[in-house]
Amino acid sequence: LRISGKRTLSKWNAFDFVTTVALGSTLATVMLSKEVSLAQGVLAFAVLIGMQFLITWTSVRSAMVRRLVKSTPTLLLFRGSFVDRAMREQRVTESEVRAAIRSGGAAAIEDVYAVVLETDGSFSVLKDAPRGQPTALADTSWHEAAGSQQQAGRSADA
Repeated sequence: LRISGKRTLSKWNAFDFVTTVALGSTLATVMLSKEVSLAQGVLAFAVLIGMQFLITWTSVRSAMVRRLVKSTPTLLLFRGSFVDRAMREQRVTESEVRAAIRSGGAAAIEDVYAVVLETDGSFSVLKDAPRGQPTALADTSWHEAAGSQQQAGRSADA
């Protein structure tokens, strides 16, 4: 596992989880089955780790492969307002977002610029509004939330 790199042991996304379960299943089969030789088990391990390395190596270099293998971070709260559609799609409750805000050290939702559900299932809480474009949100759906929030603001002003 050390040969395959830190990525193998990092926080999991769905692809990493499936790879780890496959490795565990292979190990169990090798240890418990008399019909599978140690050489076959080592070969299966090598193939799984090699595939994991190849797919992650390719995903770093190809946007198409990256989209197939990994999900994108999801914006759940933007400028103090919940992004309801995103929360429904990700099956996240307001209570979970509030817990993430508390864990991030904020006391009020209105004091939080954004909460993002990361690809590994963790929450990121951004407390400070950026001076310019929020570049840390570039790979999320932040522009959609910002656009719809600005539209709502204009219709409320009218």
